[in-house]
Amino acid sequence: MKSLKSLLQSSECLLVPGIYDALSALLAQQAGFQAAYLSGASIAYTRLGRSDVGLTTYTEVEQTLSRIADRVDLPIIVDGDTGFGNALNVMRTVKGFEKAGAAMIQLEDQTFPKRCGHLAGKTVVAVEEMCGKLKAAVDARRSSETLILARTDAVAVEGLDAALERAERYLECGADVLFVEALRTEDQMHQACARFKGRAPLLANMVEGGMTPIHSASELGAIGFSVVIFPGGAARAVAHALQAFYGLLNENGSTAGSASAMLNFDQLNEAIGTPALLEQAKRYE
Repeated sequence: MKSLKSLLQSSECLLVPGIYDALSALLAQQAGFQAAYLSGASIAYTRLGRSDVGLTTYTEVEQTLSRIADRVDLPIIVDGDTGFGNALNVMRTVKGFEKAGAAMIQLEDQTFPKRCGHLAGKTVVAVEEMCGKLKAAVDARRSSETLILARTDAVAVEGLDAALERAERYLECGADVLFVEALRTEDQMHQACARFKGRAPLLANMVEGGMTPIHSASELGAIGFSVVIFPGGAARAVAHALQAFYGLLNENGSTAGSASAMLNFDQLNEAIGTPALLEQAKRYE
């Protein structure tokens, strides 16, 4: 498995899908992706059936990450929200996520409770508070291979110039990668990339129906981004598929009409490696 640091250095723009559990991570790996993004929003959607408004906890994310890292060999970027508290909470978050298998840990400058970066009504903490959290994160990590991703949500609150100034400060505090959330236009995307060109990798966030114009990885690489995440697309695709599946099952009283839109028993077992697992078990009989 290549380290995330080496992937960022060798890729024009690293394409990273969102995941939310071990099964989605396994299928992403089988599809050929080189890294994955554990989305806090998608954990809220799938584990709680709730919105991304700060309801998920450190423990839920850490447990989800641990199970994913135990199943796949992908570098995992983990959404650490606000660090789940103050600088001391950030230290616990970084230590715990690193131990559980995180390759990069994302921390954002929203107040608590935070909300999805593409929802209205966000507020941000003072720059000094976020700088303290980032310094705590850098001090807490055990390996320099574990990257710290600093996200600012200030575009919607204070404007682009202030958001870029925040990103500048966060870079000075030791952040390895920068994430200016919810850029509104292509011009803003170009301005952000021009500001940090050759100085820090920038992450682009593609949210279907969100604030930022959707682009492909190659297009974003041409603008100047080093990595792009599609964090909630998988959860939205699953929700769409389940709405159709449950609707047909309730209507028809059978899954016969859904056969072409699902894996059968053997296909699912093949995907999750059941034959190999049973073969391994024979060694211990």
